[in-house]
Amino acid sequence: MVTATIFEAKTNLSELIRQALNGETVLITSGREKKPMVTLAPVEPIKVQRLGFMATPGFEIPDSFWEPMSDEECGYSDDDLVAQ
Repeated sequence: MVTATIFEAKTNLSELIRQALNGETVLITSGREKKPMVTLAPVEPIKVQRLGFMATPGFEIPDSFWEPMSDEECGYSDDDLVAQ
């Protein structure tokens, strides 16, 4: 176990982090009596999980999804299509 005061931890933080990542227990103390305050420990990496509509159970894209929309579906009327 590695013990360091708050002052020593501020001065040697990189080294203490390296030791914690290598499996050492790092204890940071405070005051003249070196009262234990915190333990420095590595964090498990967070796995990024992408959630999207394709992963939704029961969701299916209809076959007509990729076909172009008709003028009516786009909201165009015959008056809008007159050449200007």
